[in-house]
Amino acid sequence: MSSGQLAQLLPLVLIIGVFWLFILRPARKRQRDAMALQRGLEVGSRVMLTSGVYGTVLAVEDDTLQLEVATGVALTVDRHAVARVVATDTAADGDDPTEPPARTHDEDV
Repeated sequence: MSSGQLAQLLPLVLIIGVFWLFILRPARKRQRDAMALQRGLEVGSRVMLTSGVYGTVLAVEDDTLQLEVATGVALTVDRHAVARVVATDTAADGDDPTEPPARTHDEDV
């Protein structure tokens, strides 16, 4: 291979390397983190679904969860619908994530 041909391939190799570094690698990490989160779900965990629905896990099955979204209201959802586990100490502070944020006077203007 001549040096001219190598010089033509170098930008292509650099583009592929940058693509892998900034796109593929972080996407794989997010996917691994999401899978670990979904595998680690336990009864009693407070979770948020990808749709924004909050609830408490009542039962964990193979691919589904029983999720209590209100007193006496349970949903069966796919395990992959869980976006994140909500910290339980947040709800203890009086900050209920299911409640919309309070409006301030500045927002009314």
